[in-house]
Amino acid sequence: MESKRQQKFAGVIQQDLAAIFQREGMNYLPNTMVTITKVRVTPDLALARIFLSFFNSGNTQLALQTIKSHANEIRYKLGARIKDQVRVIPQLEFFVDDTSEYVERMDKIFDKISKEDRQPETE
Repeated sequence: MESKRQQKFAGVIQQDLAAIFQREGMNYLPNTMVTITKVRVTPDLALARIFLSFFNSGNTQLALQTIKSHANEIRYKLGARIKDQVRVIPQLEFFVDDTSEYVERMDKIFDKISKEDRQPETE
């Protein structure tokens, strides 16, 4: 269970990282939209786990590796934005949020189940 402080700090990070990706995301991943779906922060606020969703990307693992390779640069830009609000700029860990893919896969399964013929029960 995250504390209010962690949740508030995660919200600040999510908002500022979204602005960074919106302005400079094309430098990292051209023709790809990056969305920050969730941010989780450790209790000491030293580590932030950022979950990303990629749209218009053929290979999400390659896109994630590209973001990870620019993690120090992204952390520096984040630090420039939030330096007056925090003592320590957290380390950033990036992960792929595959929730939308999971939901899409489950919808297909449910559609398949609903289209199957219902067999009458015989006893």
